[in-house]
Amino acid sequence: MIFSARTDVAYTMSFTPPLATLRRDGNSIVIIDQTGLPWRVVERRLGTLDDVLEAIVALRVRGAPLIGVAAAHGLALALERDASDAALEDAIARLLSTRPTAVNLRLALEAQRAVLAPLPPSERPAAAWREAERQRADDAQRCEAIGRAGLPWIEELACRLDRPVRVLTHCNAGWAATCGAGTALSPLYLAHAAGIALEVFVSETRPRNQGLITHWELTQAGVPATLIADNAAGLLIAQGDIDLVLVGADRIARNGDVANKIGTYLKALAAHAHGVPFLVAAPATTFDPTCPNGAAIPIEERAADEVLTVAGLPPGTDEPVPVRLTPLPARVRNPAFDLTPARWITAILTETGAWPAPLAAAKLFPEPDR
Repeated sequence: MIFSARTDVAYTMSFTPPLATLRRDGNSIVIIDQTGLPWRVVERRLGTLDDVLEAIVALRVRGAPLIGVAAAHGLALALERDASDAALEDAIARLLSTRPTAVNLRLALEAQRAVLAPLPPSERPAAAWREAERQRADDAQRCEAIGRAGLPWIEELACRLDRPVRVLTHCNAGWAATCGAGTALSPLYLAHAAGIALEVFVSETRPRNQGLITHWELTQAGVPATLIADNAAGLLIAQGDIDLVLVGADRIARNGDVANKIGTYLKALAAHAHGVPFLVAAPATTFDPTCPNGAAIPIEERAADEVLTVAGLPPGTDEPVPVRLTPLPARVRNPAFDLTPARWITAILTETGAWPAPLAAAKLFPEPDR
């Protein structure tokens, strides 16, 4: 087991994302519309708070770190039009309502409020842009540090195996979901840059199929990636075909319980049953020190249509279209996240190093109720 802070190690390899997931352009922001991935890369300009709200709800912006940074920029857009106290609080409340599970959203907006509330309205727009840009740069730095914290786990496996290290991941926790190299994918990009032989197994992650974005990301970067159905993961783990499971997180409770994309729990259960290390990669902004355990994390229920339809490319076109899977009417449950208990998590990778799940929050937030 490799539990330590590795952020001071001087690695020469690095990974630079090929595109900016979010960038400022004057008094607008430009995002990659993730509803087009992996079929096509389309940028979308967001010029108002309403544009940002729609982008977050519709998953044009997705990934816990990126949602927080997008919300910080959305607040700056709102204050360009009205920077009064009432408008500030209204914009924060509207942004908070978009995604209840990802805690990065709340923390990003709380950081903005701490900067903006003491200022006179005339100074708030410029200050909001500065804070939003600070958060964007900060996320990129955290991603690289998480990669350094996770790399030794892959190096250790590579030293013991006479074949590529086989890693299973779920959902998308790469550069498309952050402002940097990603969280769960950052150690993989660094390992690939270091010349370590890898094979990454990527589960589809239905109903939204974010795993397809991960497969696209890795393939574009030259990392060998194999796409599997979600339900194939248990068999591969049981057969010894997986050496390490590496996932991201949307919220982590003080005791180390983790909320992540639906389907994570089953992979953690299989990994625990068969003695396969299960790592969670997340920055400090994903921890919620006010949340005592996983039972206190709200689980977002999303629209039934996500389950009832699937997007794909008809022959002869490059425009993805939805295809209905079942006749109507149909009863649906669509929880977007599940909870993995800390006792099944081998370690949590943070920008400060790798820590046992129950201790990670204490390392990042040593003062109770901070």
